[in-house]
Amino acid sequence: MLVSALTAQDAPRYRALMLHAYEAAADAFTSTAEERATEPESWWVRRIADPSGLSVAFGAFEGGELIGAVTVEFTAKPKTKHKAHLVGMFVCESARGLGAGKALVSAALDAARTRAGVRVVTLTVTEGNAPATRLYESCGFKTFGVEPMAIVTPSGMKSKIHMWLPI
Repeated sequence: MLVSALTAQDAPRYRALMLHAYEAAADAFTSTAEERATEPESWWVRRIADPSGLSVAFGAFEGGELIGAVTVEFTAKPKTKHKAHLVGMFVCESARGLGAGKALVSAALDAARTRAGVRVVTLTVTEGNAPATRLYESCGFKTFGVEPMAIVTPSGMKSKIHMWLPI
């Protein structure tokens, strides 16, 4: 398995992966497949090859196939530029348990550690997503709060667990 930063050329594969993610793990995301399916290719390119430099997307590849992805987002705001945020984490069902998730989180954390001034990484995970929570805890993340009724999903209202990791 290879984990690397995604480029504009990866946009079609990234789009396909994430549209699948929004359907297969609908409770895990704040976006829906219906919302994102209407986005033009340029939106997907910007998502993984951000010209502002405020995000880096990583992909996990097995045999040339994109099997997982995560994005680390940064901010230029003076009062919050010490924080990075992990979003859009997904690993294909067939690749789960093989280390892709941990490798993706590690790549995102490495990117955050090399960014000047970043001191903490945050993320949210939908309450009840025990595999994701275990993954993040195994990477050192700690829970610092729960946002009740954070999202409306096909299975009802779900809370979001907020986690953080000082780096």
